[in-house]
Amino acid sequence: MRTTPYWLADEPEPLGLRNGRIRPDVVVIGGGVTGCACALALAERGLRVRLLEAAEVASGASGRNGGFALRGGAMPYDRARRQLGHEAARELWALTERALDRIEELAGDAFRRTGSLRLAAGADEAETLAAEQDALREDGFAVECAELPPRLAARFSVALLHPHDGAIHPVRWVRKLAARAVAAGADVAEGVRVRASDVDALDAEAIVVATEGATRAVLPELHASVWPLRGQMLATEPLPERVFARPHYAREGYDYWQQLPDRRLVVGGRRDVSFETEETDVDATTGLIQSQLESLVRDLVGTPARITHRWSGVWGETRDRLPLVGRLPTRDRVWVAAGYSGHGNVLGFACGELVARAIAGERPPELALLDPARLQLELRQA
Repeated sequence: MRTTPYWLADEPEPLGLRNGRIRPDVVVIGGGVTGCACALALAERGLRVRLLEAAEVASGASGRNGGFALRGGAMPYDRARRQLGHEAARELWALTERALDRIEELAGDAFRRTGSLRLAAGADEAETLAAEQDALREDGFAVECAELPPRLAARFSVALLHPHDGAIHPVRWVRKLAARAVAAGADVAEGVRVRASDVDALDAEAIVVATEGATRAVLPELHASVWPLRGQMLATEPLPERVFARPHYAREGYDYWQQLPDRRLVVGGRRDVSFETEETDVDATTGLIQSQLESLVRDLVGTPARITHRWSGVWGETRDRLPLVGRLPTRDRVWVAAGYSGHGNVLGFACGELVARAIAGERPPELALLDPARLQLELRQA
């Protein structure tokens, strides 16, 4: 069975170096959504930028996820208000809504503005959804109760619609982003791995590390601050009928799925079956999780479906479930943008742009919330 993600089945267009002999102002490490967004924003502001990717653009976490484009962060909005403060939470959610609008503008046919459904499987989860709905409405964010699809009515009690969310072909989107960066003047060098010992030797005024689940391998001082977690997914053959119109997520995100325009079902999750094995930076599938995902497919469609693709992706997790975005307190030239805790498709794009703006001399207010200096004690102890 193939372990290449469904999204990576297409052959990539070559990008290549155009100004390889010119000293860049900024080196960006990592060719995922964050690195490509950062490179594009820097190039648009007139800076010389070179992006270094260990394999191919979008071959890491940005091309190995479920294709969800969701606003917000890793925690429900009402919990974010308690944890971050009312204004900071509203600022973060507004940032991601603006990012979704920007993605729709740039992504073309790689993005569909479908909305997403969050589902409650029992009374406790229904109460959680009601609290989030109330908090979102109080702060002016669009959200509404939705009718459960008939096939799901026996398993779930409540469906909450986030109408501005979307579905994305993550590889096609990130490659479009990289191509835009190249057209704006950036260099993209694929097949160039940067190790921890290489970072300080890079010749540039600023260095951006945008390597998500591999962050601590590049910046060892972040070993205790950003750690890798693995998510596993699969895709079925096209189903006989269109059942799900938008991305769905349930059981606090431990089950998630969407049906693509060709009626293929993409399913992921079940990491809670084996937390201990899924805290890893190894991109590999396991029989245990994959069998659980097959069971989820049967529950969703009523019959077994032929599986055509199986894959996994590794993201970066932080203790407070907020990304680290900004200049690294331990190194003057080094900036980091990582730790999206499973919500990187939109938040990662937004944070790549934030870092670029800061390097270019702007002062994005959102960076205060995400500043790596909040973990300075951990950094000193590492």
